Amino acid sequence: MMMSQRRGIHLDQSELLCTKGCGFYGNTGWQGLCSKCWREENQKEKQKQIQEDWALAERLQKEEEEAYASRHKKTQLQPTITPFSKFEERKTKEKSSKVNTVTKFFIPSSKTPLKKDASLEAQSSPSPSSSASRHSSVDSDHATREFIDFLKPLKSGREIFKQCRAFTESMVYKRDMAADELSECVQDFYQNLSDRLHTQFKGSSEHVESVMDQVEKYMMTRLYKEVFCPETTDDEKKDLAIQKRIRALHWVTIEMLCVPVDEEIAEVSDSVVKAITDVIEMDSKCVPKEKLACITRCSKHIFNAIKVTKKEAASADDFLPTLIYIVLKANPPRLQSNIQYITRYSNPSRLMTGEDGYYFTNVCCAVAFIEKLDGQSLNLSSEEFELHMTGQASPQRPQATGASSAPPGSGALAQGHQRVDLLEGLGERQEQVMEKARQLESDLIDWTDEVEQKVQSVLESFPPEAPNPAATAAASAIDSDNVENEQLPPPLQPQVFAG
Repeated sequence: MMMSQRRGIHLDQSELLCTKGCGFYGNTGWQGLCSKCWREENQKEKQKQIQEDWALAERLQKEEEEAYASRHKKTQLQPTITPFSKFEERKTKEKSSKVNTVTKFFIPSSKTPLKKDASLEAQSSPSPSSSASRHSSVDSDHATREFIDFLKPLKSGREIFKQCRAFTESMVYKRDMAADELSECVQDFYQNLSDRLHTQFKGSSEHVESVMDQVEKYMMTRLYKEVFCPETTDDEKKDLAIQKRIRALHWVTIEMLCVPVDEEIAEVSDSVVKAITDVIEMDSKCVPKEKLACITRCSKHIFNAIKVTKKEAASADDFLPTLIYIVLKANPPRLQSNIQYITRYSNPSRLMTGEDGYYFTNVCCAVAFIEKLDGQSLNLSSEEFELHMTGQASPQRPQATGASSAPPGSGALAQGHQRVDLLEGLGERQEQVMEKARQLESDLIDWTDEVEQKVQSVLESFPPEAPNPAATAAASAIDSDNVENEQLPPPLQPQVFAG
């Protein structure tokens, strides 16, 4: 009866979509919006800020004109435009430092001149500047060679490489910018280059996507150390917080999450281990697409584990609780930093649609669920939840009931508890054996002491007799008599025979 009242984790599929209703997948990092709507909202905010700045500039200009008029008491006011022009110039510089237009990224920088007649290989050779030496790692060089080999057959390959190289080098000088501003620079570059490629390839989306994948791989491999978990953000603090939170939830069981997975089945157990491995491996990748691929593989292993257990296709209500269980068991390193990195620098179209976008959105939901996890989510009272979080209570062990009434995965948990009981019993038996060994050692010491005392008592009761000198002399003369009377033949001498 109790099992029928258990409430699983439910997530309506509409909650994964953009809150603007555009049909694309939303993201918690973008306040539930997709990348397209998020950029549009940002543009509106910027336009609003520009209008407010202009209004402020006009008000300051008017005030200064009035002050100037009152000071000089001129009948005919000739308004000066110097204060306003200086304010406009200052605001323009401020805006240009935060939001760089994409056209600047496609103009070779004066700090890094490119030779017109140089080949792609010559352009990719590192300059003696500090920015080039910073990106001289093996991974960066390998990504550069792959990118060049990919672009060689393309008619505009040289121009694409110039643009990407100039952009990555310009990003090195923006390391002090906020992470959102760096992300906007990268996303603007993606969008502008994608539009140019669509025009060049006449709308061939597949070809454009292939080129953009290589562009992302080249750029983000070179920029990884600069933009992943930058010091200007609190990503590291969030990483430590979620890691500590997951450790505190180590007691959460499959039954509490209503996970439809039976780890006693060998294939299911293998899929669970692979899913955990994939989500942990995400941190070792540099490219957003490769990190997303780890999440996708993890999700497919989860679907396989559910399918084998239930002998039917898994539903969304089965997938999300199992994903939460996998994240809790894996406790992936730098989880929040990886999510933020993918959100900021992945090709936006990849997060808006497709299986990568779907699985990534579910991971974001799983992390948000873990952060807000409470007793009600686990079918526990608030008191029970607090006792578990403080370590004063542990999950109750399932009773030995019929297999039909046991929830999926309870067999594995029961087997684990049986092994714990066995280990506890072995520990008690070992302690008993050690106690008996110590008692035997004590008994042996007492017995040895007792034997020594008895031997000493006997020796003291029967003292040894004094030796007889005459008998000793007679015994010593026996051999001397034999030597004198015995005539032995001379010893044999070796002889040499001639043969």
